[in-house]
Amino acid sequence: MTLLAVDSLTVRYGRLTALRGVSLAIDESEILFVTGPNGAGKSTLLNAIAGVVPPVSGSITLDGADITAAAPEQIARLGFSMVPEGRNVFGALTVEENLKVGAGMRPDRHQIAADLDTVYREFPVLADRRHAIAGMLSGGQQQMLVIGRALMTSPRLIAIDEPSLGLAPKIIDQVYEILVRLREQRKLTLLIVEQSSTRAMMTGGRMILMRGGRVVLEGPAGEMAKDERLKQAYFGFGDH
Repeated sequence: MTLLAVDSLTVRYGRLTALRGVSLAIDESEILFVTGPNGAGKSTLLNAIAGVVPPVSGSITLDGADITAAAPEQIARLGFSMVPEGRNVFGALTVEENLKVGAGMRPDRHQIAADLDTVYREFPVLADRRHAIAGMLSGGQQQMLVIGRALMTSPRLIAIDEPSLGLAPKIIDQVYEILVRLREQRKLTLLIVEQSSTRAMMTGGRMILMRGGRVVLEGPAGEMAKDERLKQAYFGFGDH
């Protein structure tokens, strides 16, 4: 069953067109990687889905509901949670206060404590540092914190922008292991912007390549990462 559908989406910043008629669909419990060079429109796509930037044309539906013109908080209530690039922790708050911010809009208050326990079980370092100031955490710990905060919203779909950025390979492995496990346990759907096609191949799922605001290639991540057309499309070889 399709959970998220994007149809012919166009987004502009002034005179700059960032997305040009982008269409995609994500099924429930699927992993979709979005890759491509800088300036391809990957982050804009996530921000448009989240309601942060308005499209000039096209449509977005989440679980059958039209969210094209919805406010970010309305979209979040439908089960969408985004982890933006740069992590964006509330640096002056403690780890636990950051996590509880994620639960702020939830109606099922009785379930929050259990979900907090789940986050601490999946990210033991956060449990150990629950009273530490979030701004003092390492980059890897902050990435775990913002993913944990996203989980505290009780999401159906999590969009993550560049989870590998600036992290050591061992930490990246750990983050992805947790994401895949949580997807299986909670039937989460994952939409991940990731520069590394190798990482997508290792994780599995499906991948689309964006370039110049368009989707130029798509297919199973394991196959695409080994496809010469990926390199050609990524660097623009063969353009006419």
